[in-house]
Amino acid sequence: MTDTDLTLDLEELVSAEDFLNYFDIAFDQTVVHVNRLHILQRFHNYLAKEPPASDDDALREQYTRLLTKAYSDFVDSDAKTEKVLKVYRMNEPQTAFITLESLFGKG
Repeated sequence: MTDTDLTLDLEELVSAEDFLNYFDIAFDQTVVHVNRLHILQRFHNYLAKEPPASDDDALREQYTRLLTKAYSDFVDSDAKTEKVLKVYRMNEPQTAFITLESLFGKG
């Protein structure tokens, strides 16, 4: 895979503000200041749910749409409600799969 202008540009972005500015998304600095990690994690989660667009223009549109959605999630909500990071899901019921073989040492 060759690096495109978009790929190279994204490698330079380090903060939520950088991403929002790069994709020309208007934002409230107060919202970003309090939720920057949550916004970026939600953006990452949204990206993981969709196949990447096929070309730079479509990919730029996809990233803009998903980052706008991630930011919007925190405009009228908060990190505790959205539960993006694992620390906010620690009190939720956890599930684990344990095989019979591992219980009886046959594995």
